[in-house]
Amino acid sequence: MFHHVKELQFNARVSEPDVRFAKLLLEQFGGPNGELKAAMQYFVQAFGCRKAAPDKYDMLMDIATEEFSHLEIVGATVQMLLTGVNGELKNAADESDLTKMLDGKAAKEDYIHEAMTNPQFFLVSGGTPTLTDSVGNPWNASYIMGMGDLTADLRLNVGAETSAKMVYENLLKYTDDPLVKESLRYLMTREVAHFQMFQAALDSIKPNFPPGILQSDPRYSNKYFNMSKGEKGKGPWNQGKSPELGEEWQIIDNPLEHVQQTNGLLKEEAKGTQRTEKSVQKDNKSLSEERKAEVDEATRPDNGHMSWSAYEEEVEVNSDSVLTDLNNK
Repeated sequence: MFHHVKELQFNARVSEPDVRFAKLLLEQFGGPNGELKAAMQYFVQAFGCRKAAPDKYDMLMDIATEEFSHLEIVGATVQMLLTGVNGELKNAADESDLTKMLDGKAAKEDYIHEAMTNPQFFLVSGGTPTLTDSVGNPWNASYIMGMGDLTADLRLNVGAETSAKMVYENLLKYTDDPLVKESLRYLMTREVAHFQMFQAALDSIKPNFPPGILQSDPRYSNKYFNMSKGEKGKGPWNQGKSPELGEEWQIIDNPLEHVQQTNGLLKEEAKGTQRTEKSVQKDNKSLSEERKAEVDEATRPDNGHMSWSAYEEEVEVNSDSVLTDLNNK
């Protein structure tokens, strides 16, 4: 249940209208890294862990709801940046009023050029925010990422917050309005906060690597294939032990020769690791049973039926009367 409060979470302010930056800011209103994408992604992901991980459900719903608040901040800022446009577009009697309203910031030809790059924003919306990115591509559900596995989803969310933070960082370069910068900096900072929340939630799940249930094949999990010529860059990604599994990295200096000698890697041997195929299968079975038991226990029906919410007084359901009512209808 959502309850709307008319005041913004952050008191967004604008010094003066700026049509061009309003169009850029649409990137965070209806773009692939914007606030609506984040809100819907976390909102959808939350359903899968309502019973099995109620604490993570609360976190995802809280952050999703905050992202809707951020969408409102962005939309309000866009609307303020368009102050005057809405009314002037309604004034069909005088074609010159729109240019006057722009106060010399853009000639009429420039405004038309801007409109051509996003005609819906200027011609169809009538001077209000649209659910598109900055060049007019409509928002769509393909932006939403979720795998139905909490460890995978939290990693996706860390990436989403990273992308959103970078968009705000770039937007800050394109406005000189100190009040708009104030709002953008707030929104950027909340992306950093959410990043940390998702990372902390991921760290609280044990085990959380690899994502999902099934373990990786020990023959290939620590192989580093040298796929480029020249001096090889070295670091913790190909030297020492791998950060998650603690296996010794094995550098394959000549991938072509190695693949040919191992019959397309079918005869590959596990080296530099304590894991074996037998231990992997054992871990697969153990973790699968553990996660299944957690979900089964959390989703077991109460009193013969399932209820999403628990209210103080539950309504008793008489199945016979329900069937009678349905038959009568």
